[in-house]
Amino acid sequence: MTQRSGRLGIGIIGAGKVGPVLGAALAGAGHAIVGISAVSDDSRDRAEAMLPGAPILEIPQILERSELVILAVPESELEQLVTGLAAVGAWQPGQLVLHTAPGVGISALAAATAAGVIPLAVHPAMVFTGTSIDLSRLRDSYCAVTAPTPVQPIGQALVVEMGAEPVIVAEGDRAAYAEAIATATSFSTAIIGQAVGILADFGMDAPGRVIAPLVRSSVENALASASGPDDLLPPELRA
Repeated sequence: MTQRSGRLGIGIIGAGKVGPVLGAALAGAGHAIVGISAVSDDSRDRAEAMLPGAPILEIPQILERSELVILAVPESELEQLVTGLAAVGAWQPGQLVLHTAPGVGISALAAATAAGVIPLAVHPAMVFTGTSIDLSRLRDSYCAVTAPTPVQPIGQALVVEMGAEPVIVAEGDRAAYAEAIATATSFSTAIIGQAVGILADFGMDAPGRVIAPLVRSSVENALASASGPDDLLPPELRA
C-alpha cells in the first residue's frame, strides 16, 4: 500500500443527511473537501450549509479529483452505482472508497475493488438530522468498520478523526448489525410516538418534553441491564 499524507482530498457522492455531516467532520480534522454531488434544491442547500464553499460537481469529476470518495447513498442504490462507475473506468487505483450503508460490507464495492480501489464500509450508529447537531452527536457515537484486515487501521483512523469510536464488524456480520440498528431505531420511534400521542390526546402541553427524561432514564437502565453498567462508560474509564 502506498504511503499517504495525513491530509486527504475528499469527494462526497450524496448530499442527503449523512454525507455532508461526515464531510464536515473530516474537514474539521484538516482534510480538504474537493467536491460533493447534489441534485435537488434541498441537497444543494444542505451541502452549502454543512460544507460552505465546497464545489458542487458531477460524479465523474469527484472521482477524478478525490483521494477518498464517500458514497453516502441509499443501500439499494449502492452496488448499481459502484458497478456503473466501474463500467466507464471512473475508479482510480489506490483511491480510498468508503460507503455508509449499514447492511452490506465491502462486497458491495467489489466492482471498484477490482479496479484497484481500497474498500471501506463505515456506518455511524446514530440517527442523522443533516445539520450541525450531528457533529456533536458523532462524538458520543460508534461507527461500524468493515474492511480488509490491512486496511482496518485506515477506517478506524477516519472514524476517530470524525470524533466517533470505531468498532470492527466482520463482513458476514453486517446483516445482523443492520438488523440491530433498525430494530433499535424503529422500536424507539414507534413507542415514543405512541406515548406522545396518548398525552397529546388528553391535552397535555409539550408532551415530548414531559416524557423526555423518562425515556432517557429508561433507555439507560435498559442498556445497563442488558450489557452491564461498565458498558455505558467511555472506553478509557472501563475496568
